[in-house]
Amino acid sequence: MDIEQLKRWIGRQEVLEDRLGLFPVAALSATLDRDDPAPAEGDVLPPLWHWLYFLPRARQSEIGPDGHPKRGGFLPPVPLPRRMWAGGRLAFHAPLRLGEAVRRVSTIADVSAKAGRSGKLVFVLVRHEVFGGDGLAVREEHDIVYRDAAAPGEVAPAAKPAPDGAAWRRDLVADDVLLFRYCALTFNGHRIHYDRRYVTGAEGYPGLVVHGPLLATLLLDLFRRHETRAVTSFEFRALSPVFDTTPFSVCGAPDREGAALWVRRDDGALCMQARIGI
Repeated sequence: MDIEQLKRWIGRQEVLEDRLGLFPVAALSATLDRDDPAPAEGDVLPPLWHWLYFLPRARQSEIGPDGHPKRGGFLPPVPLPRRMWAGGRLAFHAPLRLGEAVRRVSTIADVSAKAGRSGKLVFVLVRHEVFGGDGLAVREEHDIVYRDAAAPGEVAPAAKPAPDGAAWRRDLVADDVLLFRYCALTFNGHRIHYDRRYVTGAEGYPGLVVHGPLLATLLLDLFRRHETRAVTSFEFRALSPVFDTTPFSVCGAPDREGAALWVRRDDGALCMQARIGI
């Protein structure tokens, strides 16, 4: 792997335009089991729900073996097989409103490599800026990690225990239907989320992987179910995967500055931690 060659992608940009249609909002609301009124033009888009737009548009002949678009376009061609959404940091500057035209400018900000407990790792940092009718609405940093294939008999590192003291908690099961619906809403073809034979055979996981952005969305949704305070920032980090083979919980504890949130797997493992600022 030539990391210097991959670093040549730093500074590469992609500009996408879209319109904030109504159906994706209604469909995600149903997927999250919310009892929201029907969306209407002019409504404010909830935080993180911009992920329903600017979707990948690769032709079928341009799809790689993992279900993602083949590498080497906007994202660098990292020659490691496993790709995960590792975390992100977002600042919300202005509202996005349904029905308006929007634009996203994405930039490869950094590419780096290191050796982890499970082998080689490559990190790609992508910066997104989303513009709506009121100018810059969202500034986002998106962390992508690429990993080596699982070695035969490899045992996952022990996860940290999730904290106690949740003021809010919602227990969930990520069944096939939930994962399929979120894949469809985000036009996500990554096979780890729906192809059990692929995810257990080619990538060595014990079950279907719950999307990182879905977990982040569920955490922020937990806050919205209990709070009316406006969200100005959100950061999250994936620590351990969640699979469809076991229940999990989204948990939170409010404070004066916002809230601490986390995902707890049924075995007590801390799988994601997040912070909301108000």
